[in-house]
Amino acid sequence: MYTLLFLGVLVAYLISAVLFVAFAVGKKSLFSKVALFAAIFGFLTQCLALIVRWQISGFPPMSNLYESMALFAWAIVMVFLIIEYRFHLSIIGAFIMPLAFLITGYSSLLDETVTPLMPALQSYWLTIHVMSCFFSYACFTCAFCLGVMYLLQERQLKLKHTGKLLEVLPSLEVMDSINYNMVFFGFILLSAGIITGSIWATQAWGNWWSWDPKETWSFITWIIYAAYLHARLNSGWRGKRAAILSIIGFACVIFTYLGVSYLLPGLHSYL
Repeated sequence: MYTLLFLGVLVAYLISAVLFVAFAVGKKSLFSKVALFAAIFGFLTQCLALIVRWQISGFPPMSNLYESMALFAWAIVMVFLIIEYRFHLSIIGAFIMPLAFLITGYSSLLDETVTPLMPALQSYWLTIHVMSCFFSYACFTCAFCLGVMYLLQERQLKLKHTGKLLEVLPSLEVMDSINYNMVFFGFILLSAGIITGSIWATQAWGNWWSWDPKETWSFITWIIYAAYLHARLNSGWRGKRAAILSIIGFACVIFTYLGVSYLLPGLHSYL
């Protein structure tokens, strides 16, 4: 059953990604409506898949790279759907849903075997810490997409291009505002993830901070987004500079999540 649900998620996200891109190119509202329906269907199917996985393993599906990748895609789509509901910004789906599909597709290449939960992870802090981190990553992913959209729109306006992409992208002010909101909420969630991780580490390893590679890079990521918020609130950084900083921050997020796990093994290498 789980395999069929996972396949359903993969197909739904693929359809959504293709149709959102088609909407960006052709500006046909029918494409965006069907793409949004596919995204919702895929998200709900993934909710069910995660529940089934939880029942099979007996613990939350977030203990290895395969499960965390699925969780990452799920969180990204949830944040996207919230943005769509709040701001009716369908065009962002052309940037977010391809990422969700690629993440889900990549997870299909990983070992999905259910393995016993290692002793260090047998704690209720697992769910609190991991969910905080991945929802922060999801917010930063959306901020990254908005940053790319902002730079594309600004370039078109500067060159006075009047292509279809210019017509479907929102105003620079709208993208800048939502970008800030995503970074703000992502920063709060990342802070919560670092704090809960420190509490958990004290219980599991007897030390609240050990400068493990993932801890170090999480702190570097936190510093970058703290700099973003400081520059925006105190120095008036908006627009292009804020968009570029959100892209740089996302690069650190990806390295913290994947790069560290592959290149800098440590206490968190099981992810």
